[in-house]
Amino acid sequence: MSKPVHASPPPVSITARITQARMQLTPSHQQIADYVLKHPLQAATMPIDELAAAVGVSVATANRFARAIGLDGYPMLRAELVKGFEAMLAPVEKMRVRLEKPGSAHDAFLAVLDESQNNIAATRAALEPAACEAAVQAIAAARRIYVLGYGASGWLAGMLARGLDMHCDSVHLLATVAGATDGARQLPRMAAQDLLIAISFPRYLRDTVALTRAAHERGVPILALTDGPLAPLAPLARHCLFAKTESYHAANSETTVLALIEALVSAVALHTRGTLQNAARMTEAVLPWLHGAGRAAAHNACE
Repeated sequence: MSKPVHASPPPVSITARITQARMQLTPSHQQIADYVLKHPLQAATMPIDELAAAVGVSVATANRFARAIGLDGYPMLRAELVKGFEAMLAPVEKMRVRLEKPGSAHDAFLAVLDESQNNIAATRAALEPAACEAAVQAIAAARRIYVLGYGASGWLAGMLARGLDMHCDSVHLLATVAGATDGARQLPRMAAQDLLIAISFPRYLRDTVALTRAAHERGVPILALTDGPLAPLAPLARHCLFAKTESYHAANSETTVLALIEALVSAVALHTRGTLQNAARMTEAVLPWLHGAGRAAAHNACE
């Protein structure tokens, strides 16, 4: 007869471990505990001497604190603190590695340009023809288009809305100074005949995901611009375009996303009736605001 299998208890988080042990700690260890509980993200990125200085204790005391809560030492404490913050700490750790091997300013320029070139090449290689066609058709068929992106994706959303505005009748940018509340106010107006284009990359902002989910629940088709099928927007989206955004100095390299946006707008332009007429009307409208346009007009009139 087989023995019953008992589920193992869930692992205790580091913050729970510190909280449970706090009352049995020495006063100096309690100071460290209070600092770590209040600033877990900062503590996860600090070498032991920086943590000791921030709390006002010795390095030896900081190391003994880790053992007092049942860990092998300070490196294990940092490793436990990092759990759950991997995505947020990734840019910090990349920067730490980069700073350990400093180079010239020219080296930094070349490294970032190489990085952007590699990201675009990887994005191009993974781009699926059916996904491109579906994205363009969804935009062309939409009654109204809403463009959503917050944080670093806010300006990218603005670039996309600006590009689509020339070729689509009704484009609404939700990345305004009002923030997520403006998007929430627009939700009741969205319907199945519309399209929400949501832009989100690590670190994924909660507001973007929440508003996209709310639109999805209303039956609004979603086109997601994100980094891959495991991104939180992917299961909410009817259509996805993925961009590789690896960066050694930031959460993301935005160069690839901008290139993808420009490609999307160009594809929409090629599949939209009246593109040349729209471009001509737009040029005529902005002509008085272009530097040197007045002199050119006067010269043409004299010929």
